[in-house]
Amino acid sequence: MNPEVLKFLYDIYQSINAIESYLVGIETPAGYKNDSKTIDAVERRLAIIGEALNKADKLNAALSISDKTKIIGLRHILVHDYDMMDNNSIWLICKKHLPKLREEVKIILDQG
Repeated sequence: MNPEVLKFLYDIYQSINAIESYLVGIETPAGYKNDSKTIDAVERRLAIIGEALNKADKLNAALSISDKTKIIGLRHILVHDYDMMDNNSIWLICKKHLPKLREEVKIILDQG
């Protein structure tokens, strides 16, 4: 696999790990909503994930990542249309969808 693609995938993997570390001790969407520093950190990492996936996808469109278009689209929303995003949606993405993305990225990285 292209080393540049692997670098972008590693960035995604690291960003997921960072998000999960930021959310330690925050148990509910309400708890998340009341922590502006965590919101900023999580949204920054989600934007990195979207940008890294966009760049990796341009180099290798055959990457087996579910919801690539949605992940890349989320980055656009976070950066350009931030007022459309709500904290409950970000919470759901982090809790429900990031674990699956981590597994998909890890499989590709392991195959290297």
